[in-house]
Amino acid sequence: MTDLSQFSPNHLPVLPRRRDWRIGCLGAGFIMRDCHLVAYREAGFNPVAIASRDPANARAVAGRHGIPTVHATIDELIEDPSIEVLDIAVPPDVQPALILKAARQKHLRGILAQKPLAMTVAEATACVEACESAGVVLSVNQNMRFDQSVRAMKGLLNSGDLGDIVLASIDMRAIPHWMPWSEHLHSLSTFVMSIHHLDTFRYWLGTPDRVLASTRPDPRTKFPHTDGINLYILEYDSGARATGWDDVWTGPAREGAASDIGIRWRVEGTKGMAKGTIGWPGYPARVPSTLDYTLSSANEWHKPRWPEVWFPDAFVGTMAQLLVALEDNTPPEISARDNLETLALCEAVFRSAAEHRVTTMREFLP
Repeated sequence: MTDLSQFSPNHLPVLPRRRDWRIGCLGAGFIMRDCHLVAYREAGFNPVAIASRDPANARAVAGRHGIPTVHATIDELIEDPSIEVLDIAVPPDVQPALILKAARQKHLRGILAQKPLAMTVAEATACVEACESAGVVLSVNQNMRFDQSVRAMKGLLNSGDLGDIVLASIDMRAIPHWMPWSEHLHSLSTFVMSIHHLDTFRYWLGTPDRVLASTRPDPRTKFPHTDGINLYILEYDSGARATGWDDVWTGPAREGAASDIGIRWRVEGTKGMAKGTIGWPGYPARVPSTLDYTLSSANEWHKPRWPEVWFPDAFVGTMAQLLVALEDNTPPEISARDNLETLALCEAVFRSAAEHRVTTMREFLP
């Protein structure tokens, strides 16, 4: 490709032919209320029932989004024979037990689970095997894969126009809002925040062969934790290298200093390079992510743009890819079996930092 204007960013997901799959929503917190359900209504999907640990929250979310059925308990929702697809949005330490229960239901065709699928590879593997044995399609909501710039970058990589990849990087300087459930997990940033970037590197470049990581606590986060600020290098036998700098401190931006908050990424190849930004730190403002790229065959920058944003628009894609898989009887784009490697990569980063050594993925896969 020498005419940069001919490149289609292909930043939007493939949608299912059928939009009326009956979706049961498990959970009524922020990610379900403000992301999943907003996106589903925009796409014309069909959430028909909801339940949460707090029935009052479930009723409020149902009223806001026009969901006709509110179940009194989570078990009632899982056992509702009218539900075809279960959409789970609960903390990762309680999610595996719900997946195992859902896998025993004869009426369920598919499950969309949150990331991380579990807090250990062993628990996640048990969920994958239970769903496979039951014929239930299990997919993981790795929603950064449907951030528009991340997806467009994958299309550019698939074209081969960048040549052999030399170096990829993601530089995050942003302050997340840690949910209360994260306080008692054995890992903070690695399994909750860095998992987005680690999975993105897997999506772009494949699973790395070695990992070297360093971490330290975040001065702003007061509850006990070890992995606040995460730094890691991923090595590929192909010669490619990837690096992530997940800085949840960003300097004293909340303590009186001027802020410099944002997420920037870059991919360099032998025949071209691309760079971009992630708009998520601007949420709730609609800030689209961006992609700029240049090729050695054309000394100019091409800058495709779009109006869609990660939060909440990308959540159309995570549900759509599961529904398409059910329609076509094909594996989902984000299959739970494949996602075990993302969890193993999180474990490799966490252990590398804790034990001050190079780790490999093979150590943590079953």
